[in-house]
Amino acid sequence: MARPVLSTYRLQLHGGESGFAFTFAEAEQLLDYFDELGVSHLYLSPIMTPVGGSAHGYDVVDPTTVSAELGGPQGLARLSAAAQARGIGLIVDIVPNHVGVAKPEQNPWWWDVLRHGRSSPYAAFFDIDWELGDGRIILPVLGSDADVADLAVDGEVLRLGDLVFPIADGTGAGSGAQVHDRQHYRLVGWRNGTCGYRRFFSITSLAGLRQEERTVFDAWHAELSRWFDAGLVDGVRVDHPDGLSDPGGYLQWLRALVGPDAWIVVEKILAMDESLEPTLPVAGSTGYDVLREIGGLFIDPNGEPALTELFETAGVDYRAMPTLVAEQKEFAASATLGSELARLRRCVVSTIGVDHLLLADALVALLGQVGVYRSDYPGLAVRLSVALAETQSQRPELGEALQLVAAAIAGGGECAVRLQQLCGAVTAKAIEDCLFYRDARLVSLNEVGGDPQCFGVGAAEFHDRAATRARRWPHTMTTLSTHDTKRGEDVRARIGVLSQVPSLWAEFVARWEAGVPSPDLATGLFLWQNIFGVWPVDGQVSTTLRERLHAYAEKAAREAARLTSWHDPDTEFEDALHRWLDDVLDGPIAQQLTELVAELGPHIDTDILGQKLLALTVPGVPDVYQGTELYDDSLVDPDNRREVDYTVRREALKALHHPKMRVVAAALRTRRARPDTFLYGGYYPVLASGPAAEHIVAFRRGVDVVVAVSRWTVRLGEDRWRDTDIALPPGTWADALSGSRHRGPAPAGEVFSELPVALLERVDG
Repeated sequence: MARPVLSTYRLQLHGGESGFAFTFAEAEQLLDYFDELGVSHLYLSPIMTPVGGSAHGYDVVDPTTVSAELGGPQGLARLSAAAQARGIGLIVDIVPNHVGVAKPEQNPWWWDVLRHGRSSPYAAFFDIDWELGDGRIILPVLGSDADVADLAVDGEVLRLGDLVFPIADGTGAGSGAQVHDRQHYRLVGWRNGTCGYRRFFSITSLAGLRQEERTVFDAWHAELSRWFDAGLVDGVRVDHPDGLSDPGGYLQWLRALVGPDAWIVVEKILAMDESLEPTLPVAGSTGYDVLREIGGLFIDPNGEPALTELFETAGVDYRAMPTLVAEQKEFAASATLGSELARLRRCVVSTIGVDHLLLADALVALLGQVGVYRSDYPGLAVRLSVALAETQSQRPELGEALQLVAAAIAGGGECAVRLQQLCGAVTAKAIEDCLFYRDARLVSLNEVGGDPQCFGVGAAEFHDRAATRARRWPHTMTTLSTHDTKRGEDVRARIGVLSQVPSLWAEFVARWEAGVPSPDLATGLFLWQNIFGVWPVDGQVSTTLRERLHAYAEKAAREAARLTSWHDPDTEFEDALHRWLDDVLDGPIAQQLTELVAELGPHIDTDILGQKLLALTVPGVPDVYQGTELYDDSLVDPDNRREVDYTVRREALKALHHPKMRVVAAALRTRRARPDTFLYGGYYPVLASGPAAEHIVAFRRGVDVVVAVSRWTVRLGEDRWRDTDIALPPGTWADALSGSRHRGPAPAGEVFSELPVALLERVDG
């Protein structure tokens, strides 16, 4: 590959549905800025044609074309050529697991299947449960089953409001309901809990594809193949490969298609005790494991008891969280994903020819015990066996039914695959989309790839994982923010500082709850931290911020699904929540929040800069999510897809006065100047000595770069770095951030005299 991937800059492209556009043309206009910043590659959100007006691009309706809203193939070619002229490459996010079907008329493959049923040449493209609908595809798109009576025949289509469906040839006579009964699909109410196809998790507007079929793979990847043949892109990020029937097989085909030098990373969410499968032909994952390690390094373990105690004032027993995790997984399997569970159960019965009254219970209990998204990778050979043993131990009455499950999956095949696909969906819906909105101990830990029950990451673990990554996955992606993170990196860093002042935080929360009690304490404890995380330094709450916080509060409460939910919103509770939030924003608490942010400001800045420098210099290829080269107060999507002010960032890059911009630019430029150091240079801990040694984390990359960051600075006190040294390797080291020079052992007070972080380059050989 002509351009080694040294760093990426993530761009969220869209055609203007949010009130502003960011297309290929807008990206092209910013290439000079990205070049000056030091970016190696632009990393584009999905660019295949999505549902019209898509805000994110993950609902592709036509994988054979480049989105016209973004500029079409000509716009992509122009962007690629202009980027290459500056030595910048392109990485593209692809979505092979599913396509968008919310508007069937926009998806030619799906439309053809709905019109022609099993005789469609695309029938085998989709993972359709034909058995469930007696040969018809069940589409849960109606408010209720009775809405079928309101269908209207309009030429060759059936209409109901904005919904449009095709009419099979020769079946269009009669009323809408009569015509509907003759189609290859059956429309039902969405509350029925049945769906006639594999979904992306529980999202009925996204239908799963059967990429394990070579015909499907070739048809879907034809446009992608053209990009590589034309030299337009250098690599891909693969969205949710765990949802596929055979992720390993798929990635083997993909590697053969794009060539041996293309950079491939996969969106793989790893458990704390899980490693990326070493046999996969990829450069690595998209970096959620690194996000957890870096963020956890700045969490002060001394804050755990007090923050746990504060959360338990809401009636929570935190020791019971593992049980709650299993229970929530079981609920997700039996209720949220009940249609997928029923299909798996039927598959087991069909495979072994034996039914059992407790079979569904056994499957649900087993899914609650599997601690990873997918356990059929070779490196996880015993995971499912352990889960079966734990289920048997906890639920001995399920022993006979568990034997049937084991028999059905023993030879691999459809049952084994569907179990694995359901396992990932259950984990996502139970943990990321629910428990992460219930656990209010320290919400910065509630992040994709994280485990809130593990309170931070020790320096020893951090060093070991980084060194291991340097040996095994030196070109994996590292990141702090993505389009899927629950809150932006700087918001997490600010909230993480609360671990250093747990008693102070508890005092403030008690005072606030006494003055403006939240409608539900557990919800309040969760939202207080997020409000603090985005609170403006000047205390001026804009109309936009108010709207963002109201939208977030409602989403968070619904995701938690304790007192309200997306399916059954409790308007009375939500109204009370919104009134409470307005009281917080408009009352005396606002001034107290401003004062607290100011008091903790230096420590917040320390953690923000430390996290960013680590993400840009530890083993792996760092991604800078759009706009995060300056401070960013984003919450969960769609909040993190807001317009980025690049005029401000251009000015900041030119002046280099903003600390975070200084860190980002210096690190990216250093990577570009010393590619071998960062791609192949290994990782070696550098130790500190003295009374404040635990507040320093440092390491060497190759022989010519040392990185040092400070942490837990609230506890340092006025003496700070007295008698504390950093054991720099022999030689003279110049700080790319401050220009100062040091020789080892270097006093920490000198190294951190200007900034709480240092990026040192050897300058004498």
